[in-house]
Amino acid sequence: MRRRRFISGLAGAGAGLGLASAGPAAASVRDGGAPREWQAVTAPQATGAAQLTDVAASGPSLAWAVGEEGRSGSVRGTALALLWDGTSWRRTGPGFGGHLGSVAATPDGSAWAVGTDTAGTARLLAWNGTAWQEAGFPGRGAAGTSLTGIATGPGGQVWVSGRNSDGSVLLHGDNGSWTWLPAPPATTTVAPTGVHRAPCGDLYVYGHELVARWDGAAWTVLPAPGGIRASFTGLLPVAPDDIWLTGYDYGVGGPPGKPPGVRLLHGDGNGWESVTAPFGVGMLTGIVGDARGRPDRIAGWDFWDQTRAHYLRWDGTAWVSERGPVATTPVVMNAVASVPGSGGSGGYWAVGTTSTSPSSSALPRIER
Repeated sequence: MRRRRFISGLAGAGAGLGLASAGPAAASVRDGGAPREWQAVTAPQATGAAQLTDVAASGPSLAWAVGEEGRSGSVRGTALALLWDGTSWRRTGPGFGGHLGSVAATPDGSAWAVGTDTAGTARLLAWNGTAWQEAGFPGRGAAGTSLTGIATGPGGQVWVSGRNSDGSVLLHGDNGSWTWLPAPPATTTVAPTGVHRAPCGDLYVYGHELVARWDGAAWTVLPAPGGIRASFTGLLPVAPDDIWLTGYDYGVGGPPGKPPGVRLLHGDGNGWESVTAPFGVGMLTGIVGDARGRPDRIAGWDFWDQTRAHYLRWDGTAWVSERGPVATTPVVMNAVASVPGSGGSGGYWAVGTTSTSPSSSALPRIER
């Protein structure tokens, strides 16, 4: 999913407010019983004001990451896409002015990505094995059409969250044939943040104004999580009555440069309960499940310890801290993805940037 985001107005804020020392370099990650550590992975050279916003993998030797580079303040730069070939990351275009916000992969080595160009036109891209190609879809180029997130399923199925002029929020692709599904029975003019396919096959679209489940025939609208200046970055439906939602909000007022507060919610289908995370100032930027769909990892940015990523790991009963390696720059991880592998032990990719604002010092950050 997803998605996101330079954190406007916070460049250097940690130092000005007494940023805590970094501490140990990394925490152990346990995959398939073998202790490992999060490690930084070299990213290809990019124009400054760059960030990676999402990552997806088909397996240990094939993954994609997307984002943007060369941004100027609020003005988008150029879409950025990277490919992991099992040895290193390399650039793959696509080179249009704008950004890519979400990418999804399939076990057979195909991938899809969505974004927006500098004219505000939604873009849908398909990986053909060697390069990204533009894909057509209903409403392409039309006013009121946006694409925000993407998910894949078996048999060439693809689902895209967004919005069209009729109020539909979910686009379905079936081997090249695209259809907007009926609009859910909820009134919102805001496109959902993203989409997630549950292990049972149900589709969830989510955002601060709408969380809804499509079971293949009808919508079920869940209570909106709400929040003041809130953003939601990831959703993990373990079951219809066991749903996790990650994000952040800014609350009411505050001085310039006020950091966001972490949002971690657990839902039972009828409402949401706030869960206390290991840190409270910053943001949670994505969540993944294990091979059986159970809670697994969350990526985050800790305002008080900005030179290393703050991941959360589910220990069976609670979310506990897990730290990335210490860097000489800020570390803002925007997304995390699990890597398919034997027994679900393929590990993880996380991507982001090296600055809280779109300055020339912001470059892609990748950890594994």
